Amino acid sequence: MEQNKLLEQLNRFTRRKHTAQEVYMFDVILCDNEVDRDGECFTRKALETLCRRFEGVTGIFDHDPKGSQQTARIFATELLEDPARRTAYGAPYTYLKACAYMIRTDSNQDLIREIDGGIKKEVSVSCAAKTSRCSLCGSTGACSHEKGKVYAGKLCYRELDDISDVYEWSFVAVPAQVHAGVTKQFGGSAGEEDPVRKALQAQLDAHQQAVALARQDAEKQIRRLLAVTHSKSAADAVMQGLKSMSLPQLYDYKEALSRDFSGRCAAQLQPEGDAPLDSFRM
Repeated sequence: MEQNKLLEQLNRFTRRKHTAQEVYMFDVILCDNEVDRDGECFTRKALETLCRRFEGVTGIFDHDPKGSQQTARIFATELLEDPARRTAYGAPYTYLKACAYMIRTDSNQDLIREIDGGIKKEVSVSCAAKTSRCSLCGSTGACSHEKGKVYAGKLCYRELDDISDVYEWSFVAVPAQVHAGVTKQFGGSAGEEDPVRKALQAQLDAHQQAVALARQDAEKQIRRLLAVTHSKSAADAVMQGLKSMSLPQLYDYKEALSRDFSGRCAAQLQPEGDAPLDSFRM
């Protein structure tokens, strides 16, 4: 976005118009729809609500609500989607990016240098969600499933929805969300993690690796089926389109191809006038 447009949006929150020389602006990724270190994630609906509500919200340090901790303010937000990237549960990766500003003063020059130098980077949001839903059974209350554990190949986490309020966003050392921070590159957080969060992250990594291997296997089987029923160029075009599918969608497509392949084979083997043959498995 051009600087004049940014300044126009920024000055909606000031008592007088400020020039580009008077303010320091920076982008910050507030949160996303990936499963975080606490075994929770925001739904798409929750992110849309957060996108609207975080405009104009103050930024502080370590969730300390004192007025003396106020350091920046968000003046614009947008919800972005990375179509080439999937979450641990197969959804398109979506994140909330905000534009924040500070008034340049003698007292915050060191902070500005630390932000530019990547020292002050990680952030965490504070909000209220009315609904916390189990990803496995859908329960919004207590259930037998434990966050971070894998049941029958599926990761258990809690979906946060129905956002009722937002309070602030903070610079922190170790955020719950791995990718939240003042950066345009996605990376890990700084600092040592506690054992519970470290174990959860290891489980998330293992789950993501299992999903990647499962995708490879499903795509391999689909290509074998396409080789029988499609030309090479047509099969290549179909395989290219599979990249946007989630793992469950891939398996559904593979099963549909298998049924089609079995039906064709049965039709070719069926003698004229006889009763239909039972379908067979590959």
